Amino acid sequence: MEKFKLGQVVATQGALKELSREEISGALSRHASGDWGDLCKSDKKENEFALKEGFRILSAYKSGKGKKFWVITEADRSATTVLLPEEY
Repeated sequence: MEKFKLGQVVATQGALKELSREEISGALSRHASGDWGDLCKSDKKENEFALKEGFRILSAYKSGKGKKFWVITEADRSATTVLLPEEY
């Protein structure tokens, strides 16, 4: 169940190179449903606060090959970006 709107979804060149469409799609579904992935408890709590207060939301996942990547939704929910941490 979707907890918030993703807005326009984009992915960086690095993410498109490293991740399959299925991995990106799955991560977007998890992110929108409030499954923040591989974050510590305090970062997950921060996302819950951001969800209620309208701040930016970040989730972290790993690809099937073990590559870490992020999904970030902007505070105004206008856009969500899939990217590699080194592209931030």
